[in-house]
Amino acid sequence: MVATADYCGRFAPTPSGPLHFGSLLAALASYLDARALGGRWLVRIEDIDEPRAVSGADKVILEQLKQHELHWDGDVWYQSRRTNVYQAALQRLTDQQLTYHCECSRKQIKALGPFYTGVCRDKNLRAKNTAVRFRNDHPIRSFEDGLLGHIDIEREFAAEDFVLFRRDGLFTYQLAVVIDDIEQGITDIVRGEDLLTASSWQLNLWRYFTDRTPKFKHVPLALDEHGNKLSKQNHAPALDKDYVTAQLCAAMQFLGLRPDANLAPADLVASAVTQWRAIYFPERA
Repeated sequence: MVATADYCGRFAPTPSGPLHFGSLLAALASYLDARALGGRWLVRIEDIDEPRAVSGADKVILEQLKQHELHWDGDVWYQSRRTNVYQAALQRLTDQQLTYHCECSRKQIKALGPFYTGVCRDKNLRAKNTAVRFRNDHPIRSFEDGLLGHIDIEREFAAEDFVLFRRDGLFTYQLAVVIDDIEQGITDIVRGEDLLTASSWQLNLWRYFTDRTPKFKHVPLALDEHGNKLSKQNHAPALDKDYVTAQLCAAMQFLGLRPDANLAPADLVASAVTQWRAIYFPERA
């Protein structure tokens, strides 16, 4: 098939532990979407939240991807090595008067209601012991999703002045992920539905750094027996290297594909690419 030269997708896990089934779903879906169009697929380790990062987890994650025949293009980026880039981006927003300092604690914000109401907007606070928030005067309240269709975001959430730099001295995911996606040339973002609403904030930031915007596909979340999202925080079991085929088959079935358990992992993934292309890009099948 002819490659779509400008397609670039990515998988960007937090190294807080090994990959689990929910992680595999996101990795596989993003991989299939990229390879179905002959595009590039990158891996980025999102370790900007240093307290959550577990030593050595990045190496385990990369090995798990290889075991499941999900091979990436180019070098692996680490957010922890890019703080100077995020600082420059934050300064750019500040120079445009798009940020302000906030002294509110989480407890104080929660006491005021479910959304931050901008109580520090006009206080002109100094930087000491404060967070930096984005002055969200022009929120994005809707966008199109390649799997879910038209998405409307709750007005109060979309308009919230979200945090770019935390009081503990760390840059937030919202800022780092946008800057990295732009610099890596990401065109298509395929990830779990838990990040659906935050897409409005991220799309908002995109327009202050570039004229282009990414396409989104948000895949359903895998849940445990209690209806909770599978996550490292909820102690989801790690992928087992001795059950790669079974895990790939289960992930394919979850994504609406038809796996053949008799195939080797590499052939199973190749089959998944073909099926994904037929479903989502029939003009390329």
